[in-house]
Amino acid sequence: MADTLKGLLESHESSAHAIGAPDRDWLTYGELRALAVDVATLLHGAGIGRGDRVGIVLPNGPEMATAFITIAQTAVTAPLNPAYREDEFAFYMEDLKAKAVVLMEGDDGPASAAAEKLGITVLRLKSDAGKPAGYFTLQTESTGTCDQAPPEADDVALILHTSGTTSRPKIVPLLQSNVAASAQNIAKSLDLTADDRCMNVMPLFHIHGLLAAVSATLSSGGQVWCAPGFDALRFFGWLRDADPTWYTAVPTMHQAILSRAARNADVIEGARLRLLRSSSASLPGPVMEKLFETFGVPVIEGYGMTEAAHQMCSNPLRPGAQKPGAVGVPAGPEVRIAHEVEPQLVDNSMIGEVVISGANVTPGYESNPDANAKNFFEVDGKRWFRTGDQGTFDADGYLTLTGRLKEIINRGGEKVSPLEVDGVLSAHPAIAQVVTFALPHPKLGEEVAAAVVLREGEEITERDVRNFAAERLADFKVPRKVIILDEIPKGATGKMQRIGLAEKLGLVDPATS
Repeated sequence: MADTLKGLLESHESSAHAIGAPDRDWLTYGELRALAVDVATLLHGAGIGRGDRVGIVLPNGPEMATAFITIAQTAVTAPLNPAYREDEFAFYMEDLKAKAVVLMEGDDGPASAAAEKLGITVLRLKSDAGKPAGYFTLQTESTGTCDQAPPEADDVALILHTSGTTSRPKIVPLLQSNVAASAQNIAKSLDLTADDRCMNVMPLFHIHGLLAAVSATLSSGGQVWCAPGFDALRFFGWLRDADPTWYTAVPTMHQAILSRAARNADVIEGARLRLLRSSSASLPGPVMEKLFETFGVPVIEGYGMTEAAHQMCSNPLRPGAQKPGAVGVPAGPEVRIAHEVEPQLVDNSMIGEVVISGANVTPGYESNPDANAKNFFEVDGKRWFRTGDQGTFDADGYLTLTGRLKEIINRGGEKVSPLEVDGVLSAHPAIAQVVTFALPHPKLGEEVAAAVVLREGEEITERDVRNFAAERLADFKVPRKVIILDEIPKGATGKMQRIGLAEKLGLVDPATS
């Protein structure tokens, strides 16, 4: 098995198609490997090499895919959400110690402003519509020296922030070997070959799109056709033009696709899809069944998270082996059930915390010994990571998630730290107390909500609070529901409790939540 990103690409035919996009010629594997060499030369000339961290802030599309794949063969990649505000960019760039950031040519938005304030080298990416999909050049005036040795298996390939139960997001470093192992695990679970083509509609600043759509496909020698993001109105046109054998998406995307499926029956009839995949949030059983009924191919739900370089479990591909409501069987790492407090494994038929161990699992959070002590433990020489999810295995070896032990809000696959939102809202001069919590949502799974107590004599509206948040947070973190209270309900110990707060406030029926 390959243990670096470069190794994943080495054996594929130079003339085989690798990266595609709407109205663009295909970039071949030979051209992709040549692009990686050109990128390495530019980066080394700018003083960026092995171990140096490069933020990537690009719109979804083929250049984002190839920027990740090529830069990671020279330095450490750190994709960032283009929707962040300037303060968010500044935080993440400084926190990950970025030496440079890649921006589109002409991008003078918040990421550019943050980089300028921090004195971070800006690498301008220039694409050419006349060139194959994903081809680009980088430009910078910076020069310097660096370690020009290529990254090895134990070097970091990718850094992502994950929302933590503290207000400060945790840094998750993923090694070259973690990324390579996960890509090959996913390819194996989906039986991907060089004949497969993935139509990517996932954002490529997330582990889901980077690993499942891009890296897994390229590891198998297949093709990735990169849409410019997800758009339900354009999806079926893309499905016709891209002619994919599969795509992967979050449940909300699948639901939007289903809502337009009936009027696109001819496209579905002509499609050569052999599977659909869903991950990043729980796929409701009825949605899985409707997808199968509509497309007539297996619907594979995967269970993943950033710390596992995405995939941990997957429903089997063979016909009829998918269980609605279950996240599948272990598909790469070893997956077990552990005691929720004690550092010990329990019988898999019991309900407990889901833990994982394997080659795709991060070696640990960066500069966060408290989080590492809390989330990792060793048993019989194996290092286990606590996922924060509660679950149990059935007699057939399928894992079902039964609850969440951590307070993270999963908004349709976007993870939101409630304490981060607390911190922003607490800065409002009229707010005395705030607790951000998860509100059940029929399509997203969970929505962001906040309960606030005002300072004496102050008067503000829900809209005022939301507008205040919208100026300081990415859209997906802004509370969609704000409840203004005289007092926030507390638990038996006197602490304000996020989990279950929606029920306590009468916002959801406990019997149906």
